[in-house]
Amino acid sequence: MRFNTRKWVKPEDLNPNGTLFGGQLLAWIDEEAALYTIIQLENPKIVTKYMSEINFMASAKKGDIVEIGMEVIKFGRTSITMKCEARNKMTRETILTVDNMIMVNLGKEGKPAPHGKTEVEYVKDRLNND
Repeated sequence: MRFNTRKWVKPEDLNPNGTLFGGQLLAWIDEEAALYTIIQLENPKIVTKYMSEINFMASAKKGDIVEIGMEVIKFGRTSITMKCEARNKMTRETILTVDNMIMVNLGKEGKPAPHGKTEVEYVKDRLNND
């Protein structure tokens, strides 16, 4: 799994217990999944279709750094399925895991559209092919 995103836990990210609010972490994950999908499918029109059970395992507090990792599980005809892990960079503990997140590629009419991708591509490889 590649951990490309880091977030700094700030006071506005905390719940009444003084730890990272789960909803804030889920917003970060949804945003990272969207950005990852946009880059992979080369289309800015994507939506989150499904997020499986979310397993909270640890927490983070103010000042901690949270890393978010994504890994593609499979490419569908109009979708991409990924798994995610968020971990606390300071304590090395896994904060949460999401086993399945499905992101859908949309066409001009806002309906699911085939994307034609079958494997993960890296920007450096795309640049070498031009």
